[in-house]
Amino acid sequence: MLDRILDATRERVVDLRARRATVMARAEAMPSPPSFREALSGLSHLGVIAEIKRRSPSRGRLAVDLDVPALASRYAEGGAVALSVLTEPAFFDGDPADLGAAQKASGLPVLRKDFILESLQVWEARAMGASAVLLIAAALTPNEMLGLLDDVEHAGLDAMVEVHNPEEAGIALDLGARIVGVNNRDLGSFTVDLVVAEAMAAQLEMAPLKVAESGIFTSADALRMKAAGYDAVLVGEALVKSDDPTRLIRELSV
Repeated sequence: MLDRILDATRERVVDLRARRATVMARAEAMPSPPSFREALSGLSHLGVIAEIKRRSPSRGRLAVDLDVPALASRYAEGGAVALSVLTEPAFFDGDPADLGAAQKASGLPVLRKDFILESLQVWEARAMGASAVLLIAAALTPNEMLGLLDDVEHAGLDAMVEVHNPEEAGIALDLGARIVGVNNRDLGSFTVDLVVAEAMAAQLEMAPLKVAESGIFTSADALRMKAAGYDAVLVGEALVKSDDPTRLIRELSV
């Protein structure tokens, strides 16, 4: 599945290159976004990065007729420290317009959740109004990751480097990643287990900021991630499908 998503992403990048001049002009015209890294720093409680997504390959359609501004506002009301917005269209029904709409409605820093493979996608994220981008270790070589981290800095954004195993975590730390996210979902089988983040917590002790992703549905799940030493959790499905996402964010902010 990851290979299929990456192939589709490469096709999108071909189209993006044809729009380079427009993308760069929009990026340079954008005001500086709110800091994603600062939003996660110095918290007295577990931060919640609240995600907006319509669909996932493993779970199918999650939300019908999703009202992005309304949901983003409810997330902010509940105390989310930041948002994550899917912009990948083929497998997640993402739309770049969702990111700008969510940021405008909430005022919060937004992570662009997509499959970033080259520099121009970083600048595209800046043009969308993002504060940060996701860099997935499983999709990049160490040299590619290093180059993208440099691009992120030049664009005035932050990067969350997503890892799934100790080897990827070691690479992220060696490359100086400031925000490391541990995905509890196996990208091959799509199984989810919070033990993944718990087992890797000690290795990431020196990471400035640590985020646990996937599999967080209840306050008990959140407490496990906090006890393991994580600064924040990224929560998508539970919030998108919740009847009261505002209350659920408050419950997860342990």
